[in-house]
Amino acid sequence: MSRLLPYPLLTASLLTMWLLLNGLSVGQIVLGTAIAVMASNVTAALQPAKPRLRRWYLLPKLVAIVVVDIWRSNLAVAQLILRTDQTRRVSGFVIVPLELRDPTGLAILACIVTSTPGTAWVEYDSTQSKLLLHVFDLVDEAHWIDLIKNRYERLLLEILV
Repeated sequence: MSRLLPYPLLTASLLTMWLLLNGLSVGQIVLGTAIAVMASNVTAALQPAKPRLRRWYLLPKLVAIVVVDIWRSNLAVAQLILRTDQTRRVSGFVIVPLELRDPTGLAILACIVTSTPGTAWVEYDSTQSKLLLHVFDLVDEAHWIDLIKNRYERLLLEILV
């Protein structure tokens, strides 16, 4: 049963939404069921492998660091935007070489970087393992490389195998 319906709740939800949008009839039930089952199976095929946590007890430390950094970044970006003297602010791109190759770790790092105001994950080159990062107020490129590598990547490498 799990091969046909890997996510039964998702299948039921999709079928319900289909019927709410298209009306209740035998044809819509058959078509909605077929689409919901296919979508559920496609979703199962896209599911990544489960990460292996080596040092799970470091997760709260990572979460705390990210929350503090998001708070600080919110304040810094607000100050930059509200400041009348806009001559000092220079946006730019930074290339960060990464040692992290685990897809789950890279996804977590992308979420961290993108959720922090003032930075955006632009591109990741898997052949060279380099991250292209956009920074709203780029003062020192080396600072951002050091921040990503030593504050986030090092901790993610310790947490994930």
